[in-house]
Amino acid sequence: MKIVVLMKEVPDTWGDRALNLETGLLDRAAGDPVLDEINERALEVALTHRDSHPNTEVVLLAVGPATVPNSLRKGLAMGADRAVHVQDDALLGADMSLTAEVLAAALRSVGFDLVIAGNLSTDGGGGAIPSMLAEMLGVAGISSLSTLEITDSAVAGRRNIESGGFDVSATLPAVISITEALPDARFSNFKGIMAAKKKPFETLSLADLGVSVTEDDSRSIVIAVAQRPARSAGIRIEDDGDAGRQIADFLFQNQLIKGRSA
Repeated sequence: MKIVVLMKEVPDTWGDRALNLETGLLDRAAGDPVLDEINERALEVALTHRDSHPNTEVVLLAVGPATVPNSLRKGLAMGADRAVHVQDDALLGADMSLTAEVLAAALRSVGFDLVIAGNLSTDGGGGAIPSMLAEMLGVAGISSLSTLEITDSAVAGRRNIESGGFDVSATLPAVISITEALPDARFSNFKGIMAAKKKPFETLSLADLGVSVTEDDSRSIVIAVAQRPARSAGIRIEDDGDAGRQIADFLFQNQLIKGRSA
């Protein structure tokens, strides 16, 4: 079985994150780049399956700038077998539609039985890429799994929603995404770090994938961007016997409640 794990490099959530006010794009130089934690969990799912199924190959796939190989090597040190990085200047500022198109082309090139992704990235937070990939690739797609069971021919798990949960399954090939309910990623050791240096690492361009992007090939554009206003001091309420009334008035004026008593 070949499992491809989608990886994404994001600014460290413990550092500063900011938008470039001229381009509307995330200023990735404002913070240290790291692997998204949810993708590390996705990799752990794949590695756990391989632990009991030695004939499984785990491949990392990422789209991003020149810094991405450093992050992918962390995944290789954790135990992945090889990595594929799609890098092209034409992808700067790519939206989800273009990113999904490129990932789909890369997946066709690499081949897969199962694609595992995180349900939501910590930078864009779109959460639609796995479903878009399933549609583009013409395979089954299951999102936001909180439990997971993989067999040689199918994948199954539980999908929780606000009103409860339900069990789902699909035959392979398939694309799935997992939530933070799945286990934390394992730590890489010295042996894994040294082994990662010798593992296959492939870099592909858009031309290699047969994907063409021009200046007029915009899927979406940013029409305006502004710095978030500084937080105001807020309203202080002194209780002179009518604090409850003042709070109710405030909530009503800000449309946080629908009505108030006379």
